[in-house]
Amino acid sequence: MNIDKTNGSSFIQSYQKQMQVSKVDKAKPLQKEDQLQISNEAKQMFESKADIERHEKIQALKAQVQSGEYQVSNDKVAEKMFDFWYGK
Repeated sequence: MNIDKTNGSSFIQSYQKQMQVSKVDKAKPLQKEDQLQISNEAKQMFESKADIERHEKIQALKAQVQSGEYQVSNDKVAEKMFDFWYGK
């Protein structure tokens, strides 16, 4: 019975070749950065009167919550949850 001994250097050489390939992959050029362009119409939408009114309403609600005057209606919350979960 003849058993061939494998040469350990062949494993090392395979590993070194693999490492050389990965170094080439790292040298790929960088991708372009993402860019966002907002049209003039979209900018006008953000500055609309409705947006200002909404902001004022939010500020009023925040003030009520901080002062403790805001009251939560349990019936309305339950109704909205029911509508959400049962699709009505």
